[in-house]
Amino acid sequence: MAEPPVAHPPVAPAPAASTPVQGELALPAPPASGDVPLVPVRMVNEWVYCPRLAFLEWVEGEWADSADTEAGRRVHARVDRGSGALPPPAAGAGADAGADGGAGGDAGESGAAPFVTRAVTLSSERLGIVAKIDVIEGEDGRVVPVDYKKGRRPHVDKGAYEPERVQVCAQALILEDSGYAVEEAALWFAASRERVRVELDDELRAATRRAIGELRLAAAAGRRPPPLVDSPKCVRCSLAGICLPDEVNFFRKGHAPRPLNPSAEPALPLYVQQPGARVRKDGETLLVEADDTATRVKLIDVSELAVFGPVGVTTPTLHELMRREVPVAWYSTGGWLMGHTVGVGTKNVDLRIAQYRAAFDEARARRLARGLVRAKVLNSRTMLRRNWKDDADGAARDEAHGRLTRLAERAPTAADAGQLLGLEGEAAAVYFAAFERMIAPERRVADRPFRFDKRDRRPPPDPVNALLSFSYALLTRTFLATLASVGFDPYLGFYHRPRHGRPALALDMMEPFRPLVADSTVLTAVNNGEVDAGGFVVSGAGCAMTPPTRKALIAAYERRLAQETTHPLFGYRVSMRRLIEVQCRLLARHLMGEIDDYPHYLPR
Repeated sequence: MAEPPVAHPPVAPAPAASTPVQGELALPAPPASGDVPLVPVRMVNEWVYCPRLAFLEWVEGEWADSADTEAGRRVHARVDRGSGALPPPAAGAGADAGADGGAGGDAGESGAAPFVTRAVTLSSERLGIVAKIDVIEGEDGRVVPVDYKKGRRPHVDKGAYEPERVQVCAQALILEDSGYAVEEAALWFAASRERVRVELDDELRAATRRAIGELRLAAAAGRRPPPLVDSPKCVRCSLAGICLPDEVNFFRKGHAPRPLNPSAEPALPLYVQQPGARVRKDGETLLVEADDTATRVKLIDVSELAVFGPVGVTTPTLHELMRREVPVAWYSTGGWLMGHTVGVGTKNVDLRIAQYRAAFDEARARRLARGLVRAKVLNSRTMLRRNWKDDADGAARDEAHGRLTRLAERAPTAADAGQLLGLEGEAAAVYFAAFERMIAPERRVADRPFRFDKRDRRPPPDPVNALLSFSYALLTRTFLATLASVGFDPYLGFYHRPRHGRPALALDMMEPFRPLVADSTVLTAVNNGEVDAGGFVVSGAGCAMTPPTRKALIAAYERRLAQETTHPLFGYRVSMRRLIEVQCRLLARHLMGEIDDYPHYLPR
């Protein structure tokens, strides 16, 4: 079977979901104009294959590389270099063809010299499309567009699947609009080294025009097509973790999700905290130079760069990271998040519009805030239940559990933000009053540093508070980067009100994850002896970590994000890092109207 050219798996495509049925009125696409971009013909292929995939890539600007996309780039490496000149069309060759869609017209001067030209970009304002045609062959006044595919020729009727035939037909239509005579097209399958002739009959031409119109109409209307249902196309699609087809259908149709999301992210954050270190680009690697040492890290393995204090990053390095959409987080020496640098980011403005509407809709924002507070209280209770160390003091444990349960039950009926803040503050008092019970007894005896009386952050007065503050800063950075990559404005939230420089939405979304990720990281580092009494510096009323302690906590934090968990709703296993992205994308699906409610992560 043939492998489609970009990000989708080699599966025979079904007809496009939005193809009008007989008797249904098909609305025309808006006319192409100066402020409306032309649609790449490759996206028309995607539309026929999966309308939702085309919408995500073209309209919302989503993209994810895979082995298939890399193989496609390799196949196109030769033709993309371009060669040969495209002669002008023979007089009258395509004038009639461009108007009525046929392949007729004057054949031009017989005996004209044959030619082959590669990587030619042409467009049609009439159709509203643009194409980079791999190869154009010409002879006797007629031309043949040839499109390269990386897979093997499929043994199916008409020699190829409909998306590929539609794509090369669209290229033929553009050539006809440009004045050339086109009677046929061709597909070249690189893996089997076979050429397939594509007949440009009336049926294929009509299907191609219909697909172009549907895609342009959907883009103009901003209507994301629904996901495919239990389709084998989703299994190898590189955008499955962005599209969330089975997760959306779980809420809409009750279908159990398949484990389409990769369980873990191969690229990881790179932390640089050595004062005076310098990060520069060297080919396809980042070179971290500190003192007399140099460490190389492949760019493909870096999901984010986090630098602490006086660390230099060269301008070419920043440019390359921005091109790859790899964010840079800037911390003070003490671990406070100062800001972040990103590329142009996602172009999904519709999501940000939906976010702004929800944030300024008091009732809707309050409903989202109630869910966040309830989830945080329930997950705090889960942490106490899982990690309580004083088995003899069951009464205190039960009392804390009971109070947190009652507070969680009150959150959905809170009248306003003030009541929610009061409930959250009361729950935090209960939780942190019992927090020391989750620290191993041998680590919190009177002459040890890891005693904990209360949460205090301005400044942290003791080692545990210092560890908590830094772990919350790490979690804030994780959510800020993830929300920005999904397309949100991280600075406008629903519970935390806007304030200059405060990433309110990141703080909102991390609330239910504070106990499960940040607090869990601190408890692991303390109870396992990864940090010790000598790793802190007390200055006045504040307590700060030494660089080795900070490094140990960062390592514990990254291990926590890499740990796999079973999603309580979907049932598949996924790393905590990937789960955070899934939750952010589910919020986007809720705000865009695809699912009715935002489902919180509430492990048992």
